[in-house]
Order: sequence, then structure tokens, then C-alpha cells
Amino acid sequence: VLWQQNHCGIFVSNDGGANWLDVSEPEGPARFGFAVAVAEDDPQQAWVAPAVSDEIRTAVGHALCICRTDDGGKTWKASRKGLPQEFCYDIVYRHALAAAGEDVVFGTTTGNVFFSRDRGDSWEVLSHYLPMVHAVAFAKV
Repeated sequence: VLWQQNHCGIFVSNDGGANWLDVSEPEGPARFGFAVAVAEDDPQQAWVAPAVSDEIRTAVGHALCICRTDDGGKTWKASRKGLPQEFCYDIVYRHALAAAGEDVVFGTTTGNVFFSRDRGDSWEVLSHYLPMVHAVAFAKV
């Protein structure tokens, strides 16, 4: 299973890239953005970090959320618990969202880093006021 999020939406391929299905939410926040992460134990589970558009690079409605699908993009759930919900101008670049097991982490263009221990159902702040975060990753130590 291959996933991509680009300027035209969110797409998934179940045949090695021969065909792509647009799984963007027509009316929800999971339509545009830069980052996508896929569960290492379930290729049908993925997270995206929505933004308004290429021209307006801010969080949708100035409220930060991460959207997760558990069914290959048929449905999306926006997770907001623990994330800023007003006056938010954060967006997430393509390499700044990562998942490993139950853990999900992302960093934003305004220098915030958020972490989830429950596959993105809720979030906690790891750091504020960093420089712009371009990438995050998990490593075993």
C-alpha cells in the first residue's frame, strides 16, 4: 500500500502505484497538507496533518488537528485533544510527522513538537519555541 498527500489531495494505491484513489475528505479537514505517516503494523492506518491550501499555509480554521484513518482512507477522524484550537498558524512539513507503534510525533513550522502515546487520539506538548521543525523520526536506543 502506497500513500501520498500533495497539492491535489490525499491518495492511496493498493496495487504498487499503478492506480491511485483520491481519499480526501470533501467537506472535512483531511484534504490538503504536506505530511503523511503510515502505521508500520497496518498499511490501512495513516495520519495526515491538514492545512488550508498552498496559498494559505495555516491550520484549518486556525485550529490544529491531525486526521487518522483506520480503513485506508474511507473515513477520517480529526484529533484535537491537547492541540491548540484558536489563533493557531502551525503547519506540518512533509517529513515532520512520524508514527511507530502506538506513538505518533509531529513538529510544526512555528517550532512546536507534539507527541501522542495512543495513535493520535490525544496529544501532549514536548517542546515550544524551537526553530521551524522540518523533520522528526523515531529511533531505537
